[in-house]
Amino acid sequence: MKNRFGKLIPAAAMLALASFGSNAAQAETLTAGVEAAFPPWAYVESGEYKGIAIDAMRAIAEDQGMDVEFKDLPWPSLIPALVKGRIDLLVTGLNVTPERADALDFTIPWWENDDEILVPKDSDKNLITAMCCGATVGAQGGATQFKWLEDNLASNDDVDVTLRGYEDYVTAIEDMLAGRLDAVVTSTDTAEDFIAKGRPVKIAGTIQQNQPQALAVEKGDPKELLGKINAGIMNIYKSGQWAEIVHKYAPQSSIRDIPTSMPDYVDTYQGDIPGYSK
Repeated sequence: MKNRFGKLIPAAAMLALASFGSNAAQAETLTAGVEAAFPPWAYVESGEYKGIAIDAMRAIAEDQGMDVEFKDLPWPSLIPALVKGRIDLLVTGLNVTPERADALDFTIPWWENDDEILVPKDSDKNLITAMCCGATVGAQGGATQFKWLEDNLASNDDVDVTLRGYEDYVTAIEDMLAGRLDAVVTSTDTAEDFIAKGRPVKIAGTIQQNQPQALAVEKGDPKELLGKINAGIMNIYKSGQWAEIVHKYAPQSSIRDIPTSMPDYVDTYQGDIPGYSK
């Protein structure tokens, strides 16, 4: 009897350990929310997720021993989904703003952008005429470009501009080329991507923003992801893998130092930053 139980107890212990290990592995599978209509950061091609943010997040997950799966959501649904815990993190070209910093926690910023005014290639509009004098301008609803246009132009009766919001920039560009918009305002990397892929558009002018971009997790980082993601960002940056990923999708882009500028209004950039040391 003694020998019999001596064999059974280790077997039970092994089963318990296997179950624990399985649960731990499942806990490390992250659901990353993306907007898969935002090239070069995230898009779908032949049923596969691609883009700078997609490949970088896969590399970060591999570096940190995690698994990641992507969930495509419309842009207006992404931040609410993260706030409510329906996704673990937000992976896209997400601009860091005071309003978002109140609702989310940001990783160290890995990019910085200006905004570009896109017009049809055969348009004679310039930086000024594309943004005033009866012009109709499009931007993605809820994006920082839309808010800037709303605050600085659409609300100014002296400018005379009509602002239209879109679910994604692909649709906005299509509307502009169909003659329903005079211009579209988007980030530099997205504008350059449309041009590089042969869309008949050109840049009429630049709105200098120096806007940092980062990934985001739930406020308070309840799943303790910031340290791992920040460490992964720095590791792929220092190894050169980040530059390879960026130039795969945006060969014309310059590689910024990481982290880029870190605004004082972001809590997670103050004091000791998880996973990052200068």
